Amino acid sequence: MWTRWSARSQRTKLRLRQAKALNLRTEDDARWLAAAAALAERGRPLSRPNPAVAALVVAGGTVVGRGWTQPGGRPHAEAMALAQAGDRARGATLYVTLEPCAHQSPRGPACADLVVAAGVARVVVGVTDPDPRTAGRGKARVRGAGIVAEGVGDPCCAGSLAGYLAQAALGRPHVTLKLATSLDGCIALADGTSRWITGPAARAHAHRERARADAILVGGGTLRADAPALDVRLPGLEDHAPDRLVLTGGAVPDGWTALPDPQAIHELRHMQYLFVEGGAETAAAFLRADLVDRLLLYRAPVLLGGGKPALADLQLSGLWQAHDRWLLTDRRSFAPDTLEIFTRTR
Repeated sequence: MWTRWSARSQRTKLRLRQAKALNLRTEDDARWLAAAAALAERGRPLSRPNPAVAALVVAGGTVVGRGWTQPGGRPHAEAMALAQAGDRARGATLYVTLEPCAHQSPRGPACADLVVAAGVARVVVGVTDPDPRTAGRGKARVRGAGIVAEGVGDPCCAGSLAGYLAQAALGRPHVTLKLATSLDGCIALADGTSRWITGPAARAHAHRERARADAILVGGGTLRADAPALDVRLPGLEDHAPDRLVLTGGAVPDGWTALPDPQAIHELRHMQYLFVEGGAETAAAFLRADLVDRLLLYRAPVLLGGGKPALADLQLSGLWQAHDRWLLTDRRSFAPDTLEIFTRTR
């Protein structure tokens, strides 16, 4: 039986196998990068317009400084970690999820210069910065000062920067589609009753996912039928309300932004993470347009029989179009419900 522990164990083994391919000296490098990627969560999504980056300064196997991108984008993670480490940074290793920036800004110095000034011995980078102002220049500047800079393409770090990388590569936010269904794939009874299919634990996790997004999108039918608040109902996060978007060609209430079609998310250049909550027509529209990068499938142990399906027609011309598109990356239990997380294979 698949458990959360076995899934984590499989991911750990995969990271260690990938360490050699990423030019990392030791398994510890892979572990520290994974730890930095987890720390980066603290910056999301408050760091926008900057990516949520994290950095660890490690000396003698001990973290002596840590940092993550602060609200509004400054200070950067490296600046925070190196300041915390102080003199202990000299001769240490800096692990950073994204290449240190190489460009000057009125809001702060280039992180590559801070790294050089701190006197670290090594810099292990998770992902090369696609920003043309840095893109390789940060590592080059560090190497030019005689500091070893290595390791690129770590999957944990890439995952933690998915929104930033999606904007750079695809010109749009990273899109997560959430579906909460019965065992037979329904999201509501035939009369539209849907509160609640899943239990409190699964709904709390969904609110955690809301809190990590820049914006939440629903369809026009959902807006008219339910007038959803799309707020975050978790202690300490009540004030964090993502932007509210609706897929419609009609007028929308104050506080909402209308998108005429799924492709309009390419206009959301200031956003990195979009959370799509449906309903069935909206979910199908994003899937037909191949704009979903991550799928959260919450399933309750109930059968509705004849209820409203989770998805409208995807307009497939053959089964071949359905296969080899989704990879199961995690499975969790929120008793009595289950969550399966899939990523789009591209």
